[in-house]
This record gives sequence, structure tokens and C-alpha cells, in this order.
Amino acid sequence: MKTPITIITGYLGSGKTSLIRHILDNADRRFVIVMNEFGELAIDSKIIKGKNIDMVELSGGCVCCSVSGEFMQAIDEIIANVKPEHIIVETTGVVDPEALIYDVLENMPKLKLDSVVCVVDSHAIANYGIGHTARKQIEMADIMLVNKVDLIDKNKLLEIQEELEKINPTAAKIRTIKCRTEPDLLFGMYTEKQVKHEKHDIEGIDTLIFITDRETSRESFEKFLQGLKGIIRAKGFVAFDDGSYLFNYVNGRHDFEKFAADKTELVFIGERFDKGRLEKNLESLFSQ
Repeated sequence: MKTPITIITGYLGSGKTSLIRHILDNADRRFVIVMNEFGELAIDSKIIKGKNIDMVELSGGCVCCSVSGEFMQAIDEIIANVKPEHIIVETTGVVDPEALIYDVLENMPKLKLDSVVCVVDSHAIANYGIGHTARKQIEMADIMLVNKVDLIDKNKLLEIQEELEKINPTAAKIRTIKCRTEPDLLFGMYTEKQVKHEKHDIEGIDTLIFITDRETSRESFEKFLQGLKGIIRAKGFVAFDDGSYLFNYVNGRHDFEKFAADKTELVFIGERFDKGRLEKNLESLFSQ
């Protein structure tokens, strides 16, 4: 009997981890989560740690290229040892999922592809349009969660939905806030796809990881965020003088959520940014 697998895609900061948290909060079956985080700092896996799940982390690369062998081996071990009812793969936000889908369909006989779910950041599209990678993710989707609809007006949302319809007219499209939807809508599709075997490279994307035991003030940290240049996505845990928080930043927008963490751990993802200057600014910020 083959194990169903759902692949969750979406560009940096679209809400993929929020979706997984929502699914697990309402889980009615035994899931295994395979999380691939770009930047070698497993922030997302720590956020959902403690849920009634099993998890595999594949860090430092994309599941469909640089660590594809590790991915296949992990899936074999999961099926043999854990015997899950369902596997969910969260891909890193800068990846075209086509090669991973090809591997599942052609090279992994123990799996059956349930669906490809793409989390679409409607706020980012409204402000920046749809880039090449996001377009490829949308093209491969069976289901789109058009997320963050509370952040844009209705007319802009209609324009975005028309554009999504042109790119992928067959995918189901569900409007969401913080990826909240009925989880059962996402499973049981058992899609059929025709995909090509193409390697891809993640070009122009770089990361900086910053870890410290020191604290800073929230006011100073927010002032620092206003000066960020070239950063598409940042996330992690930050220690303020009033406690620790889960931190999320996407294209100039940020939020904090109270979260128990023993130190500041941050990852910054962007295009050709000045890593030396950013690290120096962070060191100064946490030395005050």
C-alpha cells in the first residue's frame, strides 16, 4: 500500500508554516512532516515542536536538488519505521517544485502524490507582482490558498485572482487569512501530473544566521528593521527585555508572537545583500 504525500509550496513568507500549524492543530490522522529550511537554521521545526507528529528536517538545501538523495533515504526510513498515514513536505520558499514532484512520481514507488498545495501571498503580489519562482509554484499547484486577503482591498484581490486563473485555471483557489481553512479540503485529491525532469539552481539568494544570548529592546529592534535592505524574508526568535518572541518579517512587514526561546536565533534571506554590514549592525544592536 502506497503512502500519500502532500507537497506544500509557496514563496518566502507566504504562510507555509502557519498552514502546517493549522493542519496539526486539527489533525485526525498520523502525519509525518518533512521540513526543508533554506539557511541551515531550523526555525520552523522548533515552532511546531511538541505536536503529536514525527518530523524530519532537511536543512541547508532544497529537497529536490542538492539533498535529493537524503530526501529519498529519509522517506524510505519514515515509511519503514514510522508507518505514517500521510506525509507532508514543506519545501523552501525559493524552490521550483517540479523536480521534487517528478521524483515522487517516477522514482519513489512507495509514495502516491495526493496534492500540491501552493500558499499564495496576495499582499506580496499586490505590492511586487509575481516573480519567476512564485509563478512556477503556482503553475504546479492543485490547490492554491490565496493567503493574507485581509491585507489588501477587494478590487486588488479580484485582480490577483484573475491573474492566478490565467496562470493555472484548473487549481482550486481558496481565500484565507493566516492559512485557516478546513484541512480536509487539502487531502484526498490523488492528483495526476505530467512533469519534466529538470534540475534547477537557487541563484542570487543568500542567507545570514545570527545567534546570541544577549537581549535588546523591542524599540531598537524595530528601528533596525526599518533600515533593512535587500532582505525578502527574516524569521526566528528574538529576546527582548520583556521576554522572548517568535519573529516574522516579509518584504517590510513584521510581527511578533510571544514564544518561549532560550536565546536569539535569526535567519535573514535576501538577494545580494551586504552580509558584513548586516552582521555588524546586529552585533551593535545586541550590544547596547
